[in-house]
Amino acid sequence: MSRVTAFFVRFFEYVIPDPYVFAVGLTLLVGVLAAIVAPHRGLEEILGAWYKGIFDIFAFALQMILILVTGYALASSPPVGRLLEALAFVPNRPREAVALTFLVSAAACWLNWGFGLVVAGIVAREIAKRMRIDFGWLVAAGYSGFLVWASGLSSSIALAQATPGSSLNIVQHLTGVVLPLRDTIFAPFNWIPVVVLVAILALVLPMLEPRDVVEAPSQRLERIDGAHAPPPRAANTLASALENAWALNIVIVIAGAVYLVNTWHANGFSLDINSVIFLFFLLGLLLHWTPIRYVGAINDAARVTGPLLIQYPLYGGIMGIMTGTGLAGVIAQWFLTFSTAATLPFWSYISSIIISLFVPSGGGHWAVQGPFIVPAAAKLGVSQAATAMAVAIGEQVANMIQPFWCLPILAIAGVGLRRVMAFTVVSFFIALVVFGLSLLLLA
Repeated sequence: MSRVTAFFVRFFEYVIPDPYVFAVGLTLLVGVLAAIVAPHRGLEEILGAWYKGIFDIFAFALQMILILVTGYALASSPPVGRLLEALAFVPNRPREAVALTFLVSAAACWLNWGFGLVVAGIVAREIAKRMRIDFGWLVAAGYSGFLVWASGLSSSIALAQATPGSSLNIVQHLTGVVLPLRDTIFAPFNWIPVVVLVAILALVLPMLEPRDVVEAPSQRLERIDGAHAPPPRAANTLASALENAWALNIVIVIAGAVYLVNTWHANGFSLDINSVIFLFFLLGLLLHWTPIRYVGAINDAARVTGPLLIQYPLYGGIMGIMTGTGLAGVIAQWFLTFSTAATLPFWSYISSIIISLFVPSGGGHWAVQGPFIVPAAAKLGVSQAATAMAVAIGEQVANMIQPFWCLPILAIAGVGLRRVMAFTVVSFFIALVVFGLSLLLLA
């Protein structure tokens, strides 16, 4: 395990640049490919498609950022914090603590990936303050819960395909079909491997207990707790009274709840990107109780969105080049040369893992891969839901060896990447097999 870990750590530290740099490089690569093999390969056509794609993705980019910040803000609310502190007292031994951290993280990530990343870091931190345990092992268990985010309610690919008119609803753009969540997230090929994987990792991760325990630095945990201390009580002014007026939050929560209930009563229960964001927004307002506390939580959450703000437009430009020049159709034909109706979801999954090493974002990833996977699925008569989810699943599996999304947990917990990846590599290989078999046998 140490040798495998050392390889991946060296690979990512010395070979892979910042994801923004890679997005720029991928843009240039796609532009060159379009100039060589695309049907519409003129410079003016390529640049026009690139420019259009950059701005076409803006609405989706904001939606993904809001999913992150509303989930992040919800996880930092006082009631959730007290619940996580209470959970930290449940385990009595290190192995029990690792199993609990993984299960709590997996449940939270399935609900919302931003929520789950924060919950994983907080649970690991609270447990480390109460028992002697290897901190890298504990944090790795929390990050392993991220293996189910794209199979859950905040899956950017599944939600985009369920949202009519979304700029990244590539299935609808090419086939006219909107995929409800019952065909993607709640399909057997998705939820069965999630259950199996969670059960296996809940048993395997505790068995990886290291002989040499490296505890969390107590001073680091104290500094983090100080950084997350509640704000001082406001002065006795009209402005502070309004900022702390809980009634303002309640009015918004009630109005939003009434709208959702009426809509679901009239049209039937359904979720898309907007309704998921709205639900987490309302829950965050309710649990933070006052406007100023929620504003503070959103400000904290916004600090982790910088990479998304600059990368999503570039991925939109890549998608624009691939679709606007016809390059996506050419690549789809390449896929058809070695894929069959039975194996296309599996090969989409494998290629998704490879692409995710360089494009560590579910939505941005779909902007790159979706334009050629969807036409290939249409020509072979393969389930669009299975093919789209294969791409989503590949992205979440690759996260165990691509440290991009581990950074928020590392920041909250205060631990180095090398120690964590020593354990997440094991999670990667187990998930690789479980999801791969599901896509071959159930999709």
